[in-house]
Amino acid sequence: MDAKRLIEDGKTALGIELGSTRIKGVLIDFKGQVLAVGIHDWENSFVDNIWTYSLEEIHTGIRKCYSSLREAVEKEYGVSLKKVGSIGVSAMMHGYMALDGEGKQIAPFQTWRNTNTQKAADELTEMFQFNIPLRWSVAHLYQRILDGEEHVAKLDYVATLSAYIHWKLTGERIIGIGDAAGMFPIDSDTLDYDQGMVEKFDALLAPYGYSWKMRDIFPKVLVAGENAGELTEEGAAFLDETGALSAGIPLCPPEGDAGTGMTATNSVAPRTGNVSAGTSTFAMIVLEKQLGKVYREIDMVTTPTGFPCAMSHANNGTSDLNAWVGLFQEFAQLMGMKAGTGELFEKLYTNALNGDPDCGGLLAYGYYSGENITMLNEGRLAFLRTAESKFNLANFMKVHLYTSLGAVKLGMDILMEDEKVKVDRIMGHGGFFKTKGVGQRYLAAAVNAPVTVMDTASEGGAWGIALLAAYMIDKGAEEKLEDYLENRIFGELSGETINPYAEDVEGFRIFMERYKAGLAIEKSAIEAMDW
Repeated sequence: MDAKRLIEDGKTALGIELGSTRIKGVLIDFKGQVLAVGIHDWENSFVDNIWTYSLEEIHTGIRKCYSSLREAVEKEYGVSLKKVGSIGVSAMMHGYMALDGEGKQIAPFQTWRNTNTQKAADELTEMFQFNIPLRWSVAHLYQRILDGEEHVAKLDYVATLSAYIHWKLTGERIIGIGDAAGMFPIDSDTLDYDQGMVEKFDALLAPYGYSWKMRDIFPKVLVAGENAGELTEEGAAFLDETGALSAGIPLCPPEGDAGTGMTATNSVAPRTGNVSAGTSTFAMIVLEKQLGKVYREIDMVTTPTGFPCAMSHANNGTSDLNAWVGLFQEFAQLMGMKAGTGELFEKLYTNALNGDPDCGGLLAYGYYSGENITMLNEGRLAFLRTAESKFNLANFMKVHLYTSLGAVKLGMDILMEDEKVKVDRIMGHGGFFKTKGVGQRYLAAAVNAPVTVMDTASEGGAWGIALLAAYMIDKGAEEKLEDYLENRIFGELSGETINPYAEDVEGFRIFMERYKAGLAIEKSAIEAMDW
């Protein structure tokens, strides 16, 4: 059946992911082939010392993304997008969206980028004997309590961004288990919030006298393949302002960008791993067993089906790198040259391959915000060199590519060297890998292991959540997600694997020694640059 007929018959799946700098919608067939893409670019704001997006930006952004997708379908196939087989919503994990009993927002939305929860995260980690990262929803909630914020008494619903949008579309207070693992610790045996920890948290809050308990205000946990409700009339009107989209479409459990990244890279089975590199950078390895002890640098999350997964999550990725490319674009325009953003990225990234293996002694930190892995609650952007450093364009770009992996590399070393975690394959995806053979080669050097990038890598998490939506309605009766992906989706897709170069591995090792030593400079910069 041709694509036009599939779209007309609704034999498709739609995935929408609200990322840090882009909201993306991907319409696919049940083989995973991309039929149409919609995009809306946006950016977070720093308001009153909080990284946030306004509710208006969130609502407008997702509508504009869907509108872009709808227009792409009309232009490419000459048909109106009235129905799809299933829908999935994904977004940045963690954070804090607080609503009252009338569904009104009663506190600013706090994204994963915020690190204003140190006291809460420390106390909860000690109580649970389980690492609670600063960006997790429960850390945000408890910090709001410790800070005496009045809105907490009025809470009726606490959600991640994906769970919030899912509620707007379906009226259901549901979350996928992978995204739930960014709210509160998960028990992979019960496929739910860890009940023992729930009871400890409720006991901790009892003296405050709130009318609610933890499970009253957190979304219900579901796993991949389960039905998470249907698109309501109100939800359809919210998403599609033209009124063409039909209600009644089933939705899969909403997921976070970690879960969709695993899905998009076929990394949902034990001993598989993936690295998502973009505005933030995180590496995930699906475990055969739990880690030997608690590490503050490592998050314990799950796959969309509940397998335990170790995550090395760096708040900072390519934001500073992107800013430098923007500066070069400004220079090109000043000189009267026509250079598109895509062309600039490709040429600058490719030229980095001509740099020295250790970046010629250059050092950089792209810390737009605090970095949990290096225990810094604020960030300062820095580029450093000595008089003896080899300062040229290739090394300059190379050091910014390297440092985009710097923090996440520290967490990976814990897993590989300290815990002896085994991994059969590592997949890369995200904008970092868009220029062929560059970011992929540097990741291979960082992990000293082969790295595969699929041809679909640039579609990212929006494609991943679309696959989860398709899986919900197209899976066999007992078909596991890992079998569905392996046999039905990835078997027909192509990709490229790069093995690590010995000189790159040694060069990255030298860079990391400088990176660790230079963290003292970051700490000093935080103290000195307080304007």
